[in-house]
Amino acid sequence: YRRERALALRSSSSALYNNLTVLCPPARPPRAFGAVHGTTLSLLGPEGPPRQLPARGGGSALSTPLLTQAAWCELPARVLLVLTSQRGVQMYEADGSTLVFWHALDVPEHPAAHSVFARGISAAGEHFICVGTSSGSVLVFDIPPKGTNVTLSEVLEQHRDPVTDIAAEQGQAPEGAGDLVTADDSGTLCLWSTGEEFTLLGKIPGSGCTCSSVTLWNGIVAAGYGNGQIRLWEAGSGQLRAQVSAHARWIYALDLAPLTGKLLSGAEDSFVHVWKLSRDPDTDDVEIQHCHTECVTDTQVCGARFCDPAGDTFAVTGYDLSEILCYGPA
Repeated sequence: YRRERALALRSSSSALYNNLTVLCPPARPPRAFGAVHGTTLSLLGPEGPPRQLPARGGGSALSTPLLTQAAWCELPARVLLVLTSQRGVQMYEADGSTLVFWHALDVPEHPAAHSVFARGISAAGEHFICVGTSSGSVLVFDIPPKGTNVTLSEVLEQHRDPVTDIAAEQGQAPEGAGDLVTADDSGTLCLWSTGEEFTLLGKIPGSGCTCSSVTLWNGIVAAGYGNGQIRLWEAGSGQLRAQVSAHARWIYALDLAPLTGKLLSGAEDSFVHVWKLSRDPDTDDVEIQHCHTECVTDTQVCGARFCDPAGDTFAVTGYDLSEILCYGPA
């Protein structure tokens, strides 16, 4: 890979996990990029100047809530742009033009020392979008093929700590393996089977270290942790298959290229690594191979995403960096 171009943002990126979202249709160049800064989401489309979407739910300009994450959720029937904040969940049409749905979070009457927020966004199954919360609940929204009749169909109550990230299967899940994984601040992972109702298949207990980012491919869960490690688990049995000391500091982002099994990791240590996941066809062993390293000098990397399904291009955001850096084939 080599650095190709930089896309200017209206403001820098906040130091949040997974703070970059890329809308990349199959076999076409990326359509749009988004990164969160404070109370707004900076949107870069293929045409026109950068736009900004504000967080909703504040009574006045002074009480506008901070955004915690944004992600495009690509379902078979439609694509929605989902934003999470300290007040709730907002869903827009893919271009950010129309607000489709707003869900307010329950705020306790006597707020404890813990803040309330939503974080962790993923499309799931044929017509669901899952969003995590600071209470550990995972909200499952049923999305109609068109229109605004979004409903909260289920609440998954298995995590005791704030949810950090959610990922759905991007390859072909083996028989009996979960097709959704949720992660939390204690490092606990929950494996789910999605259907009209969601079923908990297994739980991987945390070891006291936050799991900040998670992906799922061909029955392999790849999880990034606050101690800089990447661990690979079986989505069926919950068995640990590989562990790599990938970064010197906290991992902020993981992404997966579904066509090739390439894994992208970005961390506080300024490094971005590309790895290759595979299964040995004879032994079914899970293997991870290091492919490429990129140093974004003096930058705390907070977002990293592939820009195509094969993982030939990727983009990176960093804390206090007012641009998105794009990398392509060398």
